[in-house]
Parts: sequence; C-alpha cells; structure tokens
Amino acid sequence: MSLLIKNIKKLVQIEEHQPVKWRAGKDMQMLPCLDDAWLYIENEKIADFGSMDTMPQLSAVETIDAKGKMVFPCFCDSHTHLVYAHSRETEFVDKLRGLSYEEIAKRGGGILNSAEATSQTSEEELFEMAMQRLNTIMRLGTGAVEIKSGYGLSTESELKMLRVIRRLKEESSLTIKANFLGAHGIPMKYRTHQEDYVNLIINEMIPMVAAEGLADFIDVFCDKGFFTTEETERILTAGIKYGLRPKIHANEMAVSGGVQVGVKYGAISVDHLEQMGQVEIDCLKNSETMPTILPGCAFFLNLPLSPVRDMINAGLPIAIASDYNPGTSPSGNMQLMLSMACVRYKLLPEEAINATTLNTAYAMDLHYELGTIAKGKIANIFITKPIPSVDFMPYAFGENKVETVILKGKLQA
Repeated sequence: MSLLIKNIKKLVQIEEHQPVKWRAGKDMQMLPCLDDAWLYIENEKIADFGSMDTMPQLSAVETIDAKGKMVFPCFCDSHTHLVYAHSRETEFVDKLRGLSYEEIAKRGGGILNSAEATSQTSEEELFEMAMQRLNTIMRLGTGAVEIKSGYGLSTESELKMLRVIRRLKEESSLTIKANFLGAHGIPMKYRTHQEDYVNLIINEMIPMVAAEGLADFIDVFCDKGFFTTEETERILTAGIKYGLRPKIHANEMAVSGGVQVGVKYGAISVDHLEQMGQVEIDCLKNSETMPTILPGCAFFLNLPLSPVRDMINAGLPIAIASDYNPGTSPSGNMQLMLSMACVRYKLLPEEAINATTLNTAYAMDLHYELGTIAKGKIANIFITKPIPSVDFMPYAFGENKVETVILKGKLQA
C-alpha cells in the first residue's frame, strides 16, 4: 500500500540524517520539525518526506490532505501490564480509606488479587479483554507497546499470559514486545519460603518460556517487600542464559539497589524510580540502561515524584511510559502521560515528546524501527485534529487530539 499525506501543518520529530538511539540531557529539548510538509509511505515504511514545494508527482496513490493538522510518530509505551482479568476498584477505595499499597499486598490483595483472577480466566477471555484495551490505546496514538506477564505467579498461568501476548502480536496492528515477569510478587503459599518460588522461576518457568519463544525480556520487581537484589541477580542471570534481556521494576517503594543491579546486568531499562538519589543517578551515567518514569502510578498511589530534572541535568535520557495495569495505573493513555510529564515533572513539551517516542522506543529495543519520522522506519504515525501548536498536545490533557492513526502504513479504523 502507498499513501501520501500532504499539506501537513507540522511534521514532528523528524530525523533527516543518521538515526539516534535516544536523546539525553540537554538534547532532550531537541525536537526537529518541518512546516508545510508532505510524507510518503510505501510498503509499511516511511519512504520519503519534505516541504510542500519539493513534493513529487505521484500517481495512483491514496492521498490524505492534512491541512491545519500535525503528524507525529506514534507513542511507544514501554511498560504495561494490560493483560489482566478484571479491574481492582475495591482496592482503590481501600487506598482512599488509608491502606497503603504494601498493606493491601500483605493481606493477599494487589498483584495476588489479579493472579487469582487470571488463574480462573481462559486464554480466550484474556485475549478478548486485552485486544479491546489495545484498540483503545491505539486510538489515543500508541503504536507500540511492551506487555508483561506477572499476574500468573504459577507456571501454568504465566505461560497462559505469555501465549495471550503472542496471539496479540499476531493479530494486532500494534508492534508488541513480550516481557516475562514471573517475579512480580510472591504467592501466599511461598511467603515463608520465598527461595522456593525463586527456584521455581529459575528452574521451571524460564526454561519453558524460552522453549516456546514466548518472551523478549525478563523482568523482576526488585523492591522492598518483593524480591531482594540477590534474588534479582539469580533470576536475571538465568534469563540471560536463555537470551532474555533484562528489565527491572526498581525503587518504587524504597531505594532497593535495583538500579545498580539493572546496570550491572545490562538491563535495557529500569522502571519506576520514585525513590532515587545521587548514587543511583551516577550509576546510570555512561550505561546503556534507560531510566523510565511511570507518571500514572505515581499519581494514582500519590508517590514521591522521581527527580527527573536532576537526572536530565546529569546528562541522562528519560523515558515516560504508562504502567497500564488494574491496580496502580488503570490508564494506558499516553497523551495523559505526556501531560503529566509536563505538569507534574516539569518537562518541557519537547522533552516529554522525546520521552514518550524515541526514548521509549529504545526501552523496547525498537529505536531503529520506531520513535521518530525517518526514511526506512516503520510507518507508525498519527495525524492530529487541527491544533494550534506542538505545545497543545500536553496542554489540552482532557481530550483526544488524535484524528487518524496509521500503523505499519495502514489506516486504522
């Protein structure tokens, strides 16, 4: 399929030369754009673009007139848990009554609540619910998403979740990466002998996940009340042996050492980071690990905000993802995350756009395929409604600014 978009008011986040893997530090304020532009898509890829006075004559091509509208690369959401069985609004009310996340988890709620529901839900039901969520976030401008398991906490249920994710990869238009997160919580029956559950992950789950090729990444919730740094190292080492690249949930509840473990084992990202100090910032310098902030979770749980400005001033890149899940961030709206990045973390719009496109693409190992508008990259883009400026995207947080979504070069209904 060939598609020409013409009269684009502003083509946002373009790369005209050698693609970069991320933007960091002061460079996060760079957002190359082209006014009064055209964009040509062919065979699922961005074939060419330029200013309107350079547009070639193209025959027998489907054409969209984007006068007054802007074109962005689709958001890449590098941290979600969107395969789940039901919502958890009862726990939401418990939090309003004063219970903490840890208190709810200790009495069998939280992750364990979702794990119980997952065990009782069929693959087909999980798939249908997840596909509806994917379609919703797609209409809001997300074109790529990482989906974690972790609401299984048994070999059977973890494999069930990952098989659902594999089917989503096959049937959804979105670009999807799968993350094995068996180490998301500790089942109640292992609470007095947690080491046995770690051994189950290492000796049974990981080999079976790898045998079916079900995951791209391996993840651990390395934090207070969950998995220790020593347990995290054992699990990551086992996953690496099977070709799974590490990611880590780190420093949500406490300064856990998860950042240091992530850097040590070459994690592509360390996520959450509500509890961060200079030691963690220094550790991330000169590493290949992307610090990833989850504004929806910090907002929903009223957690301390990660020191994003200190991290950027230190020269680090920042990624912003949704953490879409039923317990701590029940929203996959990346437009909302973009606004939260600006309002709550004081990122400039340019920084926030880099954090939700190019840098999150890196956190999914997709930066050479997605995240910017560049020749040869996959044509995952959206066309806005008529908007006055780029800054309007985070400013108008209460409405959907996306009019048309194109994934892999195809218009989405």
